[in-house]
Amino acid sequence: MSNGHGKKPEDFKKQMEENFRVAPSEFSHIKKVIGIVSGKGGVGKSLVTGLSATAMSKKGYKTAIMDADITGPSIPKMFGIGKANYADENQLLIPATTEGGMKIMSLNMLMDNETDPVVWRGPVIAGIVKQFWSDVNWGDVDFMFVDMPPGTGDVPLTVFQSLPVDGIIIVSTPQELVEMIVEKAINMANMMNIPVLGIVENMSYMKCPHCGEPINIFGESKIEQYAASKGLNVLGRLPLDPSIAGLCDAGKAENIENEYMDSLVYVLEGMIGSEE
Repeated sequence: MSNGHGKKPEDFKKQMEENFRVAPSEFSHIKKVIGIVSGKGGVGKSLVTGLSATAMSKKGYKTAIMDADITGPSIPKMFGIGKANYADENQLLIPATTEGGMKIMSLNMLMDNETDPVVWRGPVIAGIVKQFWSDVNWGDVDFMFVDMPPGTGDVPLTVFQSLPVDGIIIVSTPQELVEMIVEKAINMANMMNIPVLGIVENMSYMKCPHCGEPINIFGESKIEQYAASKGLNVLGRLPLDPSIAGLCDAGKAENIENEYMDSLVYVLEGMIGSEE
């Protein structure tokens, strides 16, 4: 069976093993690159990206977000930031900085009008992602989180090939249909020899406004069983909470309580600790 482009799986894998890496700018020193992925849209990938970055920032790590979801960038809105700074004396872009000190780069920050549609073909969009790595002065960063578009197309492939991704976090929701989509993301990561750090389930439940008990509005979650069957850990379960949406809409994502991400923080801190 071919992959739809006339290549057999073994030929495709061989191609993936070739070196497509893009060098960062000489002023960028990034220790760990973490991709936030999903096999489909609408699961809250940008939210998980923002919460992951915020959690590590609050732990004292120098944190950055590269918004690689070029056609649907929502990270700037979540953190209440506007335009990026123009090129410095080295002709490199300067990322915007949040109130909490995180660095962010997104295409929306370079557009004259943030509501203008990005009507570009895949290779052009992939080229922008490469430039976000090579033509931005990121400075010193402990953890860079890459918010990727859904699916397994051009941009995720470009990120996996071009950036030194140390691991990915897969975002899911409780519906059983999502398991099939998650499996695609896992298989792509395995094909690219990139570790899957774990799964975060978004919209996992909501709390009853009267008694505080969890309500499984999408039915009983099977994420623990599914993750165990794949040898993966569940790194967080996020509720469907209007207050979280409200803070994101107001550009105050850094004010969201982060107790949901404790397991994720533990895993990521272990990645840094293992090098010491």
